Amino acid sequence: MYNTLSNSTPSWLKFDWAALSFASKILIAYGALMWLACGLTYFLSLNDTRTLREVGVWIKPMKFMAATALFAWTTVWVSHLASTSVTNTSAYSWICVLIVSTSLFEVVYITYQGSQGAASHYNTSDPLHAMLFGVMALAAVGLTASQGWLAWEIWKENQASELSATTLGVVIGLTLTFLLSTVSGFMLGGNQPPAGQGLPIVGWHLYKDIRPSHFLAVHAQQFIPLWGLCADRFLGSYSIHGLVIGSALYGVAWAILTWASVGV
Repeated sequence: MYNTLSNSTPSWLKFDWAALSFASKILIAYGALMWLACGLTYFLSLNDTRTLREVGVWIKPMKFMAATALFAWTTVWVSHLASTSVTNTSAYSWICVLIVSTSLFEVVYITYQGSQGAASHYNTSDPLHAMLFGVMALAAVGLTASQGWLAWEIWKENQASELSATTLGVVIGLTLTFLLSTVSGFMLGGNQPPAGQGLPIVGWHLYKDIRPSHFLAVHAQQFIPLWGLCADRFLGSYSIHGLVIGSALYGVAWAILTWASVGV
């Protein structure tokens, strides 16, 4: 029974811990710790009624913990999906170091500020907090730059062969995450979202809130590679064309959300 299920599982869903590089194992463990921290923080929040700008003080830390876990795990997934060989390079190890160091700083600082009932983002109440807000911006750029770096390394590893829609989807998705997240991130850093609860779960607002477009930018890391997989599976010889069209539409959707967010 086990062998039957194992053989029927798509290769992109199979997980072989022993086959992972040391750096990938570190990212998997790091992501698991972030999920654990998110769960513990949730239980802590149940008995804490404090709010910040009409939102519970633990909401932002939990969002960043969950996002960091997903970011780390996706990095491992797309790396092994597109080019297992790249995960054994020194560049990949440094990419993982960059991911852990930048995201951990953000999560720790955001969580500490939440525990104090104080803001982390847009907090320029004194020189120290203003400086840390600036450091957070640099860390965010470093975190997304890790994806651009990884895209380049995967491209180099595969440039001698014809790229499948899946591999090209990984390269495009990681590149878009870097480029679009950098743009929307800087816009978000200069425009504080409206206060109060917005849409369920995510908390966004539909007016003068850059977070929806920033979400789309960051998660190109997952959506575009998934589209590449679908294109390879269902579009046959038109898979690359389908990937390019889908990626272009994704960019248009991001542009529309970004335009809407400035309230023009």
